[in-house]
Amino acid sequence: MSQWLQQVIDRGSKTNDWLSPVRQQALHALRQTRWPTRRTEAWRYTPLSCLEQLELSPESGNAPFNLAPIAGLETIDLVFVDGQLQTDLTALNLPQGVSIYSAQNLPADQQAAAVSHFSQVKPSRHLFGMVNDLLADNVLFIDVAAESCCATPVRIIHHNDHGHEAHYRVQVSLGQRSKLTLIEHTQGAGENLRTDFAEYLLDEHAELEHYQFLMNSPQALYFGGTHFSLNDYAQLNSTVIGFGSQLSRLDVDIIHNGEHAQAKMNAVYLLGESEHFDLHSTIEHAKPNGTSEENVRGIVGDKATAVFNGRIHIHRDAQKTLAELNNRNLLLSRRGQINTKPELEIYADDVKCAHGATVAEIEEEALYYLMSRGIGRSQALVMLNVGFIQELINQMPNQALAEWLAPILSARFKEMEVR
Repeated sequence: MSQWLQQVIDRGSKTNDWLSPVRQQALHALRQTRWPTRRTEAWRYTPLSCLEQLELSPESGNAPFNLAPIAGLETIDLVFVDGQLQTDLTALNLPQGVSIYSAQNLPADQQAAAVSHFSQVKPSRHLFGMVNDLLADNVLFIDVAAESCCATPVRIIHHNDHGHEAHYRVQVSLGQRSKLTLIEHTQGAGENLRTDFAEYLLDEHAELEHYQFLMNSPQALYFGGTHFSLNDYAQLNSTVIGFGSQLSRLDVDIIHNGEHAQAKMNAVYLLGESEHFDLHSTIEHAKPNGTSEENVRGIVGDKATAVFNGRIHIHRDAQKTLAELNNRNLLLSRRGQINTKPELEIYADDVKCAHGATVAEIEEEALYYLMSRGIGRSQALVMLNVGFIQELINQMPNQALAEWLAPILSARFKEMEVR
């Protein structure tokens, strides 16, 4: 067992609250867990040696944080700074049928149900998910009642300052025929560590429009998980934009627990010099007539490392499934590295499935063409990079978010330029 994990266990063993049944299970599991090494398949390309000598404060620094609005988009904002919720939940003007509680103010008569749902979507195989079970102290519970529509997007902002460690958790439940748009946005400054996990339960005919923007600092250590359970006819449309950092790992699980469920996930990762980003996704088709589409594109800068492992598992009873997985990567330098592994595991015989992966470099002819027309090299590279991911950005249902992203992505591409 690593020294860092032992410190986590020591801290977690002192926590005592109404989530203790969940925390005790995680504590027991972590004590039995072997620390991942390069021989551990799920961590083969993502070494955890950077955690060994890490010394960060688990206390909030209470640094001031100014939240910038998104032009043309009204949002319900929930702000965390160094793991502490800064938003006064009682002051929120929530639509009818929508409730938001923290673990501290969740009514006592709802706590037993919350415990029963806690960590039920997130698979137990996630090491840092168990760490989050144990240490997350500021937990958000978002509930959208049956037949309710939350027309105003909910935006959750996680900000970590230099030298701090934080553990966030969000539990979201959508009732029958309900609708919700939710934006998860993580950012920070300097060296910091966070575990950031969210679970989504979608009941029959529920619709979730989900965005996750991982814009961590280059020195950050990030371990996250986003996990969805889809009931009959539920619909999920998810967009993930990830920047690299010292180490970033995101696990996504989409579980078709009902018939005729539909899931679409578009993901983009953009890595600057020497940065690392690891995306592991699993789509479980446990029921028939399900549909899933996953498109992942990455641009990898000089000496950066990208890891993608995408798995689609078609269970024996999941007949009439339609599933597609595609990963395309662009190397800005031959010193960059891509480790991609799309997987199909099929046990049903009446399905349509496809998967594929490609790795390519910037086309010199295209670059020369733009530069020959008076466009500078830096601007030409930005234009080519934008073109590589623009198809996925254009598919975002929310146009205001796409327009908000445009200058952020352009600035990111300039940072990634190989000099």
